[in-house]
Amino acid sequence: MDWSPRGVKARKTLVKAVEAGLTRAYSSVKLDSAAYLQYLRRAHRLPVESADDMFHLPVAALDHVAEQTIKTTRKIAALEGAGVGMGGLLTVLPDMSFLAVVAMRMLQKLSLIYGFDYATDDEIVQLWVAAATAAGVDLGRDLIEKEVVERFVPRVVERVAAKLGVEIAEKWTARLIPVVSGAIGATLNYYFIKEWGRRAQAHFRARHLHHRRMASLPEPYPLRKPLLPA
Repeated sequence: MDWSPRGVKARKTLVKAVEAGLTRAYSSVKLDSAAYLQYLRRAHRLPVESADDMFHLPVAALDHVAEQTIKTTRKIAALEGAGVGMGGLLTVLPDMSFLAVVAMRMLQKLSLIYGFDYATDDEIVQLWVAAATAAGVDLGRDLIEKEVVERFVPRVVERVAAKLGVEIAEKWTARLIPVVSGAIGATLNYYFIKEWGRRAQAHFRARHLHHRRMASLPEPYPLRKPLLPA
């Protein structure tokens, strides 16, 4: 870890930017679940009307859609990182704020793909548990069980922002160099979303399989129509 003034400043800037983006995602960025399910019906030919219908589809089909979703999000994050990153450290704050919002929208999509809506407080908590898991943060059972959603989410945001700030501060200090930082920003954004997507997919997939076992749902037949690429 770089403990020089430059490294400390970069870390504090990153923590502040990630926290701002996650707070914005919680307060104002919510994916329209009905519209997204309609998109899944049209683009991927999934015969679903609600998130619960995902539990009656082959897991392999859900995995395919989830992987395509992560892939698309990676491209969006990389393009944004290349454009905004041209300004070096001056653009870290809006870039990381945007990236946090993009990451949360991806998590909302993955949640719906694996059958979990976020219409209730319990599901909102589970969505942010997934966000913490994607960031590699262990929240602990006590925090999850004892906190109401209004207090739980800000505490998760704080922990996730701190973890990400510590982990990637050194890499982002390279963005102090304008122009070159555009390529660096694209690469870092790409791998940031790749890791978040991989961990979040594993989290939702495990919950999905657990729900199937608890509900004793039979393994569905394969879809008759092939999935379309995203």
